[in-house]
Amino acid sequence: MQIELRDPKKIMKLKRLGSFHQSKLSFLRSFLREFNSWDYKRELFELDNDGYGVAVYSFKKEQRKYSLVCFANKLDDNERSDRVIATKWDASFTLYDGIPTKKDIERLSLNVPRQEIGRMTYKELTLSRANKSMRAFNYVVECLSNGNQPSTKKLSEIGYLYRTTAVYGSGKFGLADRFRIKNRPEIHGPFRLEMMLVYFVRQFTIDQVNFISKNKNPRKAIELDKNIARSLGIGNSTGLGMAPFIVNHPILLNNWILARETALKKIREIKNVKREDFNYFFECLKNSINNINTWNTDSDYQKEKIKNLKIDLVKFIKYLEQEFDKKKEYLFNIIFNWVDTNLSEESIEYVVSLFLEPYDEIVDQLTPTMSADEEKFFNIPVERKIEDLRLIIEKNYTEILNIDFNEDKNIQNFWFISKNKEEPRVANRFDEIGSELEQPLAIARDVKSLYLRIKNLKNSMTISRFLGNNNDLRHAVRRVFMIEKFPYSEIQDNIIGSELMPIDMLRLKLSFFGACKFDPRSDKWLRICMFQGAPLPDELKQFNDNWIYNSLN
Repeated sequence: MQIELRDPKKIMKLKRLGSFHQSKLSFLRSFLREFNSWDYKRELFELDNDGYGVAVYSFKKEQRKYSLVCFANKLDDNERSDRVIATKWDASFTLYDGIPTKKDIERLSLNVPRQEIGRMTYKELTLSRANKSMRAFNYVVECLSNGNQPSTKKLSEIGYLYRTTAVYGSGKFGLADRFRIKNRPEIHGPFRLEMMLVYFVRQFTIDQVNFISKNKNPRKAIELDKNIARSLGIGNSTGLGMAPFIVNHPILLNNWILARETALKKIREIKNVKREDFNYFFECLKNSINNINTWNTDSDYQKEKIKNLKIDLVKFIKYLEQEFDKKKEYLFNIIFNWVDTNLSEESIEYVVSLFLEPYDEIVDQLTPTMSADEEKFFNIPVERKIEDLRLIIEKNYTEILNIDFNEDKNIQNFWFISKNKEEPRVANRFDEIGSELEQPLAIARDVKSLYLRIKNLKNSMTISRFLGNNNDLRHAVRRVFMIEKFPYSEIQDNIIGSELMPIDMLRLKLSFFGACKFDPRSDKWLRICMFQGAPLPDELKQFNDNWIYNSLN
């Protein structure tokens, strides 16, 4: 049986994309699968009794080495902020290409804690900073220093000891440009170095809390139980700076979505599903309820989504247990059709992620396709005709062509770059000044403008001739020719309209990173958790990828 890929016009809506969850294709999970054979070592750990100082962790395989250099700093409570305008943090980090010398560490100590105003070199690959969750961190220190293990119930309410507030790479602030390292096979997958940094940071937080507890009460202190340590991840605070990425990298976005949709298609096409594969999927589904039950948020918006997700999954489990014939052919296609008909978008995409769990052979073939050399497709085919351009727009932007951009509600927002931090922001066009600085992110509006401009032109006119007098829409022309080859490259929504929920854009990207437990703090920023339940570095060589749905059992 041949199954069609799901329609991009349906899948690429922001409400749908904002319902995505982590999956076996997510970058932190594929990173762990790819690095589980590397040798891990704590190279340096020089902290004072209060836990301030420097630490170095490394991964090594053959001649290749990567090191995380950590600087833990004293920070007053009134200086701790997750906002991007912060200038001080509890800890700062860089991923170093190789093993740093003492001289390297001295240089880094003068620059890494300063973050944006420091200066990195091509030897530094990524840069980050993080703040303690003081409630969790102090609680764990207090318990361990008195010889007690912390309550897993209390810790599950937060899920981490630290949260990062930014992770930079690809040439920013002097870091190594992507071209220097992009051909290394071990980091060919997306965001491998960023995932490595966050994974090492998680280990540092565990080591630091053990160290401080021991020094606080040497006679009674114990180390954090490994099962509890494993149940802790790294938090992250993410704002609008991440949102335009998925607009500015259409081919990369396509490859991420296409890999997921291709996996779903292949799984639905399996004629005879093995009993053990179905049972494994069902086990993951039931275990995952524990994770949802520990998903805490103060956001009414997110609480409603969690409540409906739980209701849907209970309904789904009942269907599988009582009404479903497991001996039928094309089992997962039957399940998907039921889910697609009976559950909400949030729940549908949750189940799609679960479908991937039994199928390493499908996922591992698709993981390498999730990178993109976007420069190959940057040039516009100027020899082609206006007729080609018009037909591509009519085929791929059907609903966008129905939007009236003369209505204020459809152009309410504009995206700009903040002067202080050079980070993307969004503002109300009618309430705030600065719309003349608008970034070219309103693809829906610009494609509609392009269509209206070419609507009555001669079919035979070349794109070259058109651009000679319409250079202001060059970027829209480029994107139209991209979507012809890459059907999932475009968000099929208006990201400057009054109904925009920017966190949908954030959640889409974070789901591919492998984030869990989305906790919106407004419609423009949220907190998440990464690597919660993942094996610790010294356990990676006995790696088992079923950790994700067993993290809090």
